Amino acid sequence: MKIYDVIILGAGASGLMCAGNIGKKKSVLIIEANEKVAKKLKISGGGKCNITNISVELNNFDGEEVLVKSVLQKFSKDNLLEFLDRNRVDLELRKNRYYFCQNSSDEIIDVLKNISKNAEISLNDKILSVTKKNELFEVKTTYNTYISKKVVVASGGISFVTLGASEIGLDVAKSFDIQTKAFTPALVGLTVQKEQFWMRELSGLSCYVNIKVGDRIAKEEMLFAHKGISGPAVLTASLYWKKGLMSINFLPDKDISQLVMGSKKLVSSVINLPKRLSKALLKAVNIEDKECKKLTKEDIQNLASLHAYTFAPAGNFGFTKAEVSRGGVLANELDFNTCEAKKVNGLYFIGEVVDITGELGGYNFQWAFSSAYVCAKAIKSST
Repeated sequence: MKIYDVIILGAGASGLMCAGNIGKKKSVLIIEANEKVAKKLKISGGGKCNITNISVELNNFDGEEVLVKSVLQKFSKDNLLEFLDRNRVDLELRKNRYYFCQNSSDEIIDVLKNISKNAEISLNDKILSVTKKNELFEVKTTYNTYISKKVVVASGGISFVTLGASEIGLDVAKSFDIQTKAFTPALVGLTVQKEQFWMRELSGLSCYVNIKVGDRIAKEEMLFAHKGISGPAVLTASLYWKKGLMSINFLPDKDISQLVMGSKKLVSSVINLPKRLSKALLKAVNIEDKECKKLTKEDIQNLASLHAYTFAPAGNFGFTKAEVSRGGVLANELDFNTCEAKKVNGLYFIGEVVDITGELGGYNFQWAFSSAYVCAKAIKSST
């Protein structure tokens, strides 16, 4: 039976990037449960894939900072942009922050396919288990059993079950007594309590807000939805919200007390938001929509709460609507320089299966590519 140098579990962004950087001297097999590679990457960002961000800092990630720092130092945002430029992937910058493929995510998928073309690939092949005997790994799948010197787990999270997502990465880790944290939905819309049902009645409306969760502030658009609230600001805020309160500043660039001062207009007219939203907000803070000059001091104090409307979400929209999964293999189980498991020589974990989660805005693909590169270089230089 053939003994591979490396078997990579998963042909997503991290799996393909890893295969493409290991080099031609090692035999590599990629095992993928789907009939095609990179299915999640294909649909991300409306089919144009938000690859990275103009600013990539440690505070853009939820997880062990030492691991994130070590990985990003070895393969940074600039390194990723150079790699894409070298491979003629045209990017466009949106909102002066987000890097997307200019035409289609197929551009980067084609590059990943090309750089990993020396690897063998087995598609439609579901991974069942990974064991280790006499320094060799045995990977059992639906159709076969493979032997390898090293195994890279790049199986992702479970946020896209329809794309074949599974918990196999955590199952593999647990089988080797490697500690994990259960996957939970992240970058996901939030449901609301009965007191905030007025938000659901505004479904389809959006506005620019600042959302504060603990010491984190998400600044972007918020979308009112049938189940509660969504949109970029909410998705990022959801990464840091576990339970308890958050607050929304509906007028982050205005001072409500200045807007209403001396005006003869109705309060809803000077708030400078969609009229339906303005009226709903006034009702939520118990303010009658009247001429501004008729507002009492108490009214103006209540209006100030529009800068910090505080409430506790009921929950989230679940995995079917989540962009990514929070949780995974605990960072302290890995060598920060190589992503190799400390307890098992030759076993590596990269990408979303690791307990590192980025904010919305390209950070999770950056982590996928960076951790894959670091892992690949470690394997390439090993005996």
